[in-house]
Amino acid sequence: MLNEFIQGLLDFQFLQNALITSVMVGISAGIIGSFIILRGMSLMGDAISHAVLPGVALSYMLGSSYIIGATIFGMASAALIGFVTKHSRLKNDTAIGIVFSAFFALGIILISFARSSTDLYHILFGNVLAVRDSDMFLTAAVLVIVLIAVPLFYKQLKLTSFAPTIAKSYGWNISAINYGLMFLLTLVAVTSLQTVGTILVIAMLITPAATAYQLTDKLLVMIVLSTVFGTLSSIVGLYFSYSYNLPSGATIVMAAAVFFIVAFIFAPKKGLIGQLRKENLQYEE
Repeated sequence: MLNEFIQGLLDFQFLQNALITSVMVGISAGIIGSFIILRGMSLMGDAISHAVLPGVALSYMLGSSYIIGATIFGMASAALIGFVTKHSRLKNDTAIGIVFSAFFALGIILISFARSSTDLYHILFGNVLAVRDSDMFLTAAVLVIVLIAVPLFYKQLKLTSFAPTIAKSYGWNISAINYGLMFLLTLVAVTSLQTVGTILVIAMLITPAATAYQLTDKLLVMIVLSTVFGTLSSIVGLYFSYSYNLPSGATIVMAAAVFFIVAFIFAPKKGLIGQLRKENLQYEE
């Protein structure tokens, strides 16, 4: 099977595009996912990844680029969640649940009205084997933006993740930094639609970063490991998708989940086995 996959990479342009796009998504999602994990914003990431759906549907119906509509709706959902939380008695998680479910439902309704040769249901579940050159270039552009923005604002992102009170005392605009991260999150979510779909995109944002978090306490190392696991998940998932005719989004996410399970059990300090050994030693003492 492996030889067939390698031969397919040499022979078929669509498989080359799929591999390159998947790897780029794994890298960008791994970087942004690290900050999402540390800030406890997993639910917000889930909300934005679902909220982009109506923007994608509208873009197809109007004949424009889907990144425009998806980005607008993604940022609008983040702003609306903040507005509802600030001007009501509801907690943040409740506002997130209301907004993202409403946006997602609107997206499904708009898809039912869309008349396009493109199967918009692929947006829900992903189909990286059908990725176009334009999608690959778009993913590359977003990756470049992430690779420029994160090192440029690394100090701000790090301090606001670990010590927002200290960051505020420096006079930094915490809200602006948060919305900047939300913007990058939206871009990554949009480019992940072709690979894993809007339903599973949160897994690519969270699972590789969570795996890395099991293995290290250093942010920079966590980011590097997260991109490695995101890349490996994309490659392994694409291999099983192509070789066994399985849904690409699901196989990529399952590969990421397997890496997490291994880290969860065998991580030297935070792994389940290590924790059990530590508890036994304390009990014997």
